[in-house]
Amino acid sequence: MREFMNITKALADESRVRTLLALRGGELCVCQITELFGFAPSTVSKHLSILFQARLVESRKDGRWIYYQLPGKNAPVAVREALNWIEKSQASDPQILADKKQLAKILKQDPAELCKRQCKK
Repeated sequence: MREFMNITKALADESRVRTLLALRGGELCVCQITELFGFAPSTVSKHLSILFQARLVESRKDGRWIYYQLPGKNAPVAVREALNWIEKSQASDPQILADKKQLAKILKQDPAELCKRQCKK
């Protein structure tokens, strides 16, 4: 029951669902996610923490940066099914399509520069 409740809590926020859909293309640095949504880094970190608790994302640290990605094939069935449901039901949403375009622009930028710029705000 706990796993189910963590997943439903994580999916109850539009920003977290948008984050999961942004991660479909592969691993993203926290600074890239922050840039995509324009939120404060602390807000992005809180959202990612909730997704991580629900096992909807995995993370790794590389130096001072933390990268997030969708879980692999070894993820629990409930997680895989939730991610499939999100993909099928939201992939063509106008906001998700706009996020995809914006993310393509962000991915052309150096993550180190994004991080520096965000730290100055």
